[in-house]
Amino acid sequence: MPSKLARFTDRCMALSQKAVGSDGNQPVKKGEGGYADWVIITLHGLREYLDLPYRRLLDLLREMPDIVEKLGLSVEELPDFTTVCARKQALKMRVWRVLLRLSVNLFDTGEIQAIDSTSLAHRSSSHNYAKRVKGTFESVKTTLLVDCSTRAILDVHCSKNLPHDTQIAWQILTRNLEQLGTVVADKGFDWDELRHMLRKEGIRPVIKHREFYSLDAAHNARIDDETYHRRSIVESIFFALRKRFGSTIKARTWFGQFREIVLKAAIRNIEQSLTT
Repeated sequence: MPSKLARFTDRCMALSQKAVGSDGNQPVKKGEGGYADWVIITLHGLREYLDLPYRRLLDLLREMPDIVEKLGLSVEELPDFTTVCARKQALKMRVWRVLLRLSVNLFDTGEIQAIDSTSLAHRSSSHNYAKRVKGTFESVKTTLLVDCSTRAILDVHCSKNLPHDTQIAWQILTRNLEQLGTVVADKGFDWDELRHMLRKEGIRPVIKHREFYSLDAAHNARIDDETYHRRSIVESIFFALRKRFGSTIKARTWFGQFREIVLKAAIRNIEQSLTT
C-alpha cells in the first residue's frame, strides 16, 4: 500500500491541476514558460503538510525521487526554493479558494454546518526584523464555515479590518447556500436579517439571540441544545489548526497571510480525507 505521503501527494496534485484548469499539462517548460502552476501549488501543499521551510523542503525532496516523480519531474528538475516562494504570491487568491472548495468534494457533507470567528496572530522573529521588512504584528480575523458531520472546512473568510461577525456571515453563507442545511452560530452572529435570508433559502438558522428582552430569552429557550452545541466543533477545528500548523501565521504581507490561511484549511481537508 502506498505511504500516506504518497497518497497525499497524489490527491493534492489532482486537486491542484483542477484548481488551475490544467489536467496534467507539462510540469515545466524550458525558457520563459517555467513551472506549471499546479506544480507550484502541490509543492506548497507538501510544504504545509510536512511543516518545513522552503529550503528544507526542496532539500528533502531531493532525497525522495519517488515523490518527485509523481510531479513528472526528476530530482535535477526541481525548482529553486526562491522560485517556489515567489510564485505563491503571483498566483491569485481565487486559485487557493478553488483548491479549498475542491477539497470539500472529498467528503460527503451532512445536514448541520457551524460558523465561528477567531483571530490568528502574525508574529515575526523580532521587532527589529519586522521594522526592516516593514512587517506587522497585527492579527487576521478568521471565520470558518465547517461541516459538523465530517469536520471538513467548507469556507474561510479573512479580514484585517475586524468587521462584525454578522457582516462576515452574510458573505460566507451566501456563497455556500447549496451546501447548507442547518446553520449553528453563537450570539455574535445574532442578526434577524441573517435569519430571514437563511429561511428564505430553505436553511434552518440555529443562532442564539442576545438577551435584551424577555422575548429574546424565550427564543433561546426553544432552541434545541443538542443541535446548538454542535457549534463547538468549529472551535475544536480552530484548536486543531493551531496544533497542526502552529499558533501564528508566517507570511509578512496581508494578502500572503490570507493565502496561507486558506491553503492550511485545504491541506487539513486533504489530510483528513486520507483517514476517512
